[in-house]
Amino acid sequence: MDEKDLVRRSKEGNEEAFGVLVRKYKTKVYHLAYSLTHDAQAADDLAQEVFIKAYFALDKFREKSEFGTWIYRIAVNHCRDFLRKRNRLIQIPFENIIGKISAQGDETLPEEKEQEEAQRRKVVHTAIQTLPDKYKVILSLRDIQDFSYNEIAKILDISPGTVDSRLHRARKMLRKKLEPFFSHKGGGHEM
Repeated sequence: MDEKDLVRRSKEGNEEAFGVLVRKYKTKVYHLAYSLTHDAQAADDLAQEVFIKAYFALDKFREKSEFGTWIYRIAVNHCRDFLRKRNRLIQIPFENIIGKISAQGDETLPEEKEQEEAQRRKVVHTAIQTLPDKYKVILSLRDIQDFSYNEIAKILDISPGTVDSRLHRARKMLRKKLEPFFSHKGGGHEM
């Protein structure tokens, strides 16, 4: 059964057909939510909520795009809403995080390399979280989820040229935020 049939049957109330769609997209929706939140529990909850939203909005799906594009659009918007609410509650100045990491010594023992790399990933993720939503989402979709420019354009309902310019700005903003950390470490790290 092809995806259009699954969508049609889902719209008619066939829960098994919708279950097939959920199984097909649940991993990608979870990974998208995780790349935006960096919180496994929140990503799991968000993914479930996305499919609940989609189920109740099926009658609004006009099938002008692929089901995957539609579900990713719902996921992006739902994650944006979640992040806005969460960011109102928790505001940690990024400079404080860099200050704590920069205060540590530069000498690293081999067994500490893995811990340092995990810390570096956390700093990058934290820097991404401080970006405006439109840049955070574009970085996640392209650099983490590996969607093509055309797929991102469809998901976000923008032109491929806008995807390119936002991605360029997002990467530039991220480099600027990470500059103090990487220059302190000798500037030998590439992004």
